[in-house]
Amino acid sequence: MSAERQQAMALLRHAAAPERHHVWLGFFCLLLAALLEACGPLLGKYFIDNYLLPRHWVALDVALLLGGILLSGLVATLLRYLQLLRLAGVAMRSARRLREEVYGHVLALPMAFFDKAITGQLVSRVTNDTEAVKQLYVQVLFVMLDSVIVVCGALAAMAWLNWRLALVVMLLLPAVFLIVWLYQRWSAPSVTKARQLRSDINAQVAESIAGMSVLQASGAEQRFARRFADTNQQLYGARMAELRANAWLLRPALDLLNVLLLATVIWVFGSHRVSGLEVGVLYAFVSYIARVVEPLIQITMQFSQLQQAVVAASRVNGLLREGLAAAAGEGSSITAGEVSFRSVRFGYDAAHPVLHDVSLHIPAGAFYGIVGHTGSGKSTLLSLLLRFYAPQAGDVCIDGRPLATISDLAFRAGVGLVPQDPFLLAASARDNIDMGRGLSQAAVEAAAQAAGVHELIVALEHGYDTDMGEGGTRLSVGQKQLIAIARALAGQPRILLLDEATSHIDSETEQLVQQALARLHGKVTLISIAHRLSTIRDADQIVVLNHGAIAEQGSHDALMAIERGIYQRLYLLQQLESVVEQG
Repeated sequence: MSAERQQAMALLRHAAAPERHHVWLGFFCLLLAALLEACGPLLGKYFIDNYLLPRHWVALDVALLLGGILLSGLVATLLRYLQLLRLAGVAMRSARRLREEVYGHVLALPMAFFDKAITGQLVSRVTNDTEAVKQLYVQVLFVMLDSVIVVCGALAAMAWLNWRLALVVMLLLPAVFLIVWLYQRWSAPSVTKARQLRSDINAQVAESIAGMSVLQASGAEQRFARRFADTNQQLYGARMAELRANAWLLRPALDLLNVLLLATVIWVFGSHRVSGLEVGVLYAFVSYIARVVEPLIQITMQFSQLQQAVVAASRVNGLLREGLAAAAGEGSSITAGEVSFRSVRFGYDAAHPVLHDVSLHIPAGAFYGIVGHTGSGKSTLLSLLLRFYAPQAGDVCIDGRPLATISDLAFRAGVGLVPQDPFLLAASARDNIDMGRGLSQAAVEAAAQAAGVHELIVALEHGYDTDMGEGGTRLSVGQKQLIAIARALAGQPRILLLDEATSHIDSETEQLVQQALARLHGKVTLISIAHRLSTIRDADQIVVLNHGAIAEQGSHDALMAIERGIYQRLYLLQQLESVVEQG
């Protein structure tokens, strides 16, 4: 068995583990239905040989015999209905659980995974691939299992009727397995490639929509259209290769095999090469050949979908095997908010460190600004404090405890983040501040007032119930940033981190942010990575990073006093730019 199939079967067993009793009950109904269906031709053979041909009409016997044929058919139909409900329910519930598990797993993956992940492909894993896994249940539990049982029952009945004639039928069956093997060898590469190309198309569409403004502004529409057309052409080629395999090796080849089987059985019967044959046996064999070949046709016709589902299951399984972030400890909550970096060294590639032996102590309630040139390590320092990554050497501590010893619940409750690019849900203002924490209206409004955005929200047509639109399209960048600050404050954190929170806002909104920070000064520990140095001018300490190391540290006045210092040059350059813009 190939690695992909092993992974697919492992995923099936995992997702369907809570459904064992439903699987066994469905299997029992399927087996009983197949046995009853196999009885039909036997009863028909008995009727032909004992009543129809000899014209031996015994009304009660004939009535009982025909009633038995009718009853077996009705019971088999009822059992098929129950089997369908059971096994279809297994497939639907297993796919639902799997989809939730995959989504939950993606949410828990470390940030290092998303550095290389492509959004469109991840969306395809969670939606398309998990839906394809449902088809895997359908193909395996319905078509494959049903067909195998029906074929085995028909072959057993034929062997019981006349083992020599059954042997003639069985000698032609290896041709079916040859057809299936050839189809797999021919179609599998095309199916795998088509699945990957579909994922690539999803990724390209998601990427283009997310960057549509930049794409159109740079006149790249035609280039992106050509790239999409090339991928789409490759998908078309893969699908056509799969279609050619279907056209040659599925229904046409197996229909030919069915004709050969019928011709062989009739020729053997007509030539009397097997003694003792009755007309009823011929009727039963003709019926059973259809019951043997048709399930085999169904299996091979579904093989294309099965192959796609196996590939999808392999991809889902691969995603589920991605390592999660290291489990955090069970430490108590963050009470003070003291932060310290102790000889921290880190690099996204361990061979090329971004931070070099960084040591920094931030007292509880202090306001610290982090500045530096692009690539100096500012955002990396913040990412380590947020536990997105773990340092290769040294420790990051809160209240004297390493981050790894603080529980996730305590850490998320004690640390708030205001990102550079505010993320807003396509939901109400209240929902965007609450973020599913179940906060009271009073708590939401208090956070909005602390962030200076309460007046803006109540001025909207529906106040806190006003829908913000996808990505907060109804708001300016500055207004979105204020809501992001309110969201962070709503959790009443002991530490508030601002990642260049004022880099995209106007001067008026910047003043609102500065006022919000001034109200928080001394109440929470404030750590602000700043592009606009004016926002951290009142910070207790300003830390200047240069090439991953602390180059300067002190208050604004102290750093400005350093002749030709890094901070002094940065500040004076920004002041000059501001004067030029106003002039």
